[in-house]
Order: sequence, then C-alpha cells, then structure tokens
Amino acid sequence: MTDPVRILLCDDHAVVRAGLLALIGSEPDIEVAGEAGSGEEAVAAAAKLKPDVVLMDLQLGPGIDGVEATRRIAATGVRVLVLTTYDTDADITRAIAAGATGYLLKAERPEELFAAIRAASEGRTTLSPPVASRVMNQLRGASGPTLTPRELDILAQLANGLGNREIARALFISEATVKTHLGRIYDKLGVDTRAGAVSVAKERRLLP
Repeated sequence: MTDPVRILLCDDHAVVRAGLLALIGSEPDIEVAGEAGSGEEAVAAAAKLKPDVVLMDLQLGPGIDGVEATRRIAATGVRVLVLTTYDTDADITRAIAAGATGYLLKAERPEELFAAIRAASEGRTTLSPPVASRVMNQLRGASGPTLTPRELDILAQLANGLGNREIARALFISEATVKTHLGRIYDKLGVDTRAGAVSVAKERRLLP
C-alpha cells in the first residue's frame, strides 16, 4: 500500500480550513499534515512538515500573500496547488510564475480537487477550465493587441501611483480621456483593476 499524499492547508479563514479538513478526510489516500492561516505560517510549516503538496489560497490578509508564499515554498521543492476564488489574468500569471504546480478555483467539485491534489503530488499540472482558458488567451495575445503610445504613457503614470486627475494634468488631457484610455488598457491586458494593469504590464515588459 502506498503512503497517502500529505498536504498542508493554507487559508486565512478557519471555517474554510475546517471544511477542507472534513472534505479531505473522506479520501483514504490523502491526509492533512498541518494547517496555516497566513503566508508566514505556511512557509514555516512547509519547511517543518515537508508535505507533498501545499494547498494555497492567494489572499491571506496581512503579511506576505499567497503568491510570495508560493514562491518561497516552491523554491524548496515542495509542490504548491493554488486553491482560490480569484481568476484574473494577473493572479494566474503571478501564481504560475511563482512556481505553482496547479491553479484550482474553489467552485470546483470535490472530486476535481482530489484529482488535482494527486496530480500535484506527482508533479503534474491541473488548471480549472476557466483558468486554462485564460492562460490560452494570454498565450494567443502575447504578441498583441498592442498598446498605443498614449496608452503606454498612461500606463507608466499608473505605475508611478498617479490618480486619474494627476495623470490628466501630467499629460495635458482631460480626466474623461484618461478614463477612456484606461478602459481600453484594461480590455487589452485582460484585467479589471489599476494594480492588475501595472502587474501584467511589468510581466510583459511594457514598462521601462
């Protein structure tokens, strides 16, 4: 008989961890080796317990987030399976770049979660269908659509932390024009927040 897959649960909501603990307890070949409620706790617990897989949420409250925790844990050779409600392009790209073995949404059925845990323990990648679709769209759009020079100017101002009014003043355009350009930038980059736009722009090396 093979040893069960040992996992570490990392989520800052105790109720979520309790639910996962009860759910995973129904699987004889998977066992919970430990729990963590923050990124710092997850990094420390992974180093101590050396689980086969860390089940990682991305939004972890104060301290280091799930992406940074994933980066630190993956660097030690422990496999990390992201389990989150967030499926924006920026979140997916950052998590995968940090070394996540898979990316699963919390809306998935239990059997899909179990299969993903087993796959991660063997080094195989599992992506929720919506996530896989976004990854494919990113790959298809890696060489376009391109941003206009004005959109790149606005993006650079965003990266400097300026608000719409400040950007308008800096570029000698109206605030309404800034908002119009921002909408186009979001559409082209596949994001819906200012932080997401800056993150994706840096990943695609659109910013100096």
